[in-house]
Amino acid sequence: MSLPRLLRGLEDVPLDRDGHGRVHGELPADTDGRALVAELRRARLRGRGGGGFPLAIKLKAVRRGRRPAVLVVNGCEGEPLSIKDHLLLTRLPHLVIDGALALARAAGAADIRFALDEGDLVGDDMLNWALDARPELRGGRIAATVAAVPSGYVSGQETGLVRWHNEGVAAPTSVPPRVTERGIGRRPTLVSNVETVAHVALIARHGAEWFAQLGTAEEPGTALVTLAGAVARPGVYEIALGTRLGALLDTAGGAVQEIDAYLVGGYAGTWVPAPRAGALVLCEAGLRAVGARLGSGVILALPTSACPVAEMARVTRWLASESSGQCGPCVRGLGAIADAFESIAAGGARPSVLDDLTRWCRLSRGRGACAHPDGVAQLVTSALDLFSVDLLDHARHGPCDACERPPQLTVPAFALRG
Repeated sequence: MSLPRLLRGLEDVPLDRDGHGRVHGELPADTDGRALVAELRRARLRGRGGGGFPLAIKLKAVRRGRRPAVLVVNGCEGEPLSIKDHLLLTRLPHLVIDGALALARAAGAADIRFALDEGDLVGDDMLNWALDARPELRGGRIAATVAAVPSGYVSGQETGLVRWHNEGVAAPTSVPPRVTERGIGRRPTLVSNVETVAHVALIARHGAEWFAQLGTAEEPGTALVTLAGAVARPGVYEIALGTRLGALLDTAGGAVQEIDAYLVGGYAGTWVPAPRAGALVLCEAGLRAVGARLGSGVILALPTSACPVAEMARVTRWLASESSGQCGPCVRGLGAIADAFESIAAGGARPSVLDDLTRWCRLSRGRGACAHPDGVAQLVTSALDLFSVDLLDHARHGPCDACERPPQLTVPAFALRG
């Protein structure tokens, strides 16, 4: 079985209902809930939104609930560099809808809510266009709506989505209870990101054995990767899990500048030095050796012409601004980290600043209602390891010529609040 799978039909813009049927065939209408749970368990499908939790476990938990379930298809995609879920929603929306219908039937959910960032007007238009073409969602047993969620890095966290639907506040809450037990309207709620749901559509059609024909024995299947930075053809690529990063880079036409490092896993990810990157195996087990995770599927090639200190100062300030303001380690810890990077970039930072950053990262881990401080700590710790020479040079001498170059690690323009 060859690639692409999820991205079949991408050449049609967008793939309408009839074209989708010709490419993928019809979704089985009589999907048995227990059978789909079993197939997902055999397929070992894990969430593709960053958390990597086994979908079958979440689905089984929702099915145990005594009240009708709710399905939330999470398309918020708060990771600034990621565009994979947006691509699926705008170019291949019927595959996502198929997966949502299969999951809703298996979960016993009559209520599907597609959650999109409020700024994603194109995604909203295309998804509503596709939903209007689905007769099974007009007056049937399952209803689907599109919800515009306030923009924010943590708005798409699953407890944050549930809280927003319940209270109008897009901020994470502590667990327990888990949303699979008590979520929207106190009903069991299954939250799954767009790419994961699209995989369900294919597993419901073809089964776990087909899914496992690509990937590794431990991590079957494929994943979407958003490749960014100094490469010839940045964009979204579908890879078999276990693919080496070097092979992906070759497919993308290679680097267009000399590369200093690769950021693997987005802004909650890990910096990896360029000489080691080509041999990296893109799966959780393969990346564990360098302390990395595929996470949200973002990989950025940082050229030597960029200043890693300026990049980190800008991104840590944005990440600090994206705190929901609920937990002390997040509010104070991330703010202190951002202040430290800005002082390093400007020059004249106190001699203990790198030790301070190491300590603050250690203290921030595992202490918030969500994983936001953990992700920042991971990003910063790997930067301290890899860019220590640059950091010390800036702390002593101030900005370099590269500090003023256009940023590689972009952040939303509206997001730097205060």
